[in-house]
Amino acid sequence: MNIAQQTLTAEGLAHKWNKTFPVGTRCRYWTGVRSGIGKLSRTRTEAQVVGGHAVVWIEGQTGCIALSHVEPLPETKVIP
Repeated sequence: MNIAQQTLTAEGLAHKWNKTFPVGTRCRYWTGVRSGIGKLSRTRTEAQVVGGHAVVWIEGQTGCIALSHVEPLPETKVIP
């Protein structure tokens, strides 16, 4: 279960996201229906509540994306 599928208020969801995922977190996101592989990017803000929904702004996107449409990805380590 991802963080957005838990039973929380929008404020609680944004708070939990911010405690777990810092600005700059790699993520996969969907701008419409959550289907297909989505797009890859990083978060550029902390999560916040806009219009009653927990959202975050994503690099390369204008406007915010609902956390239900954002999937954080693990960082990959580069070994020299």
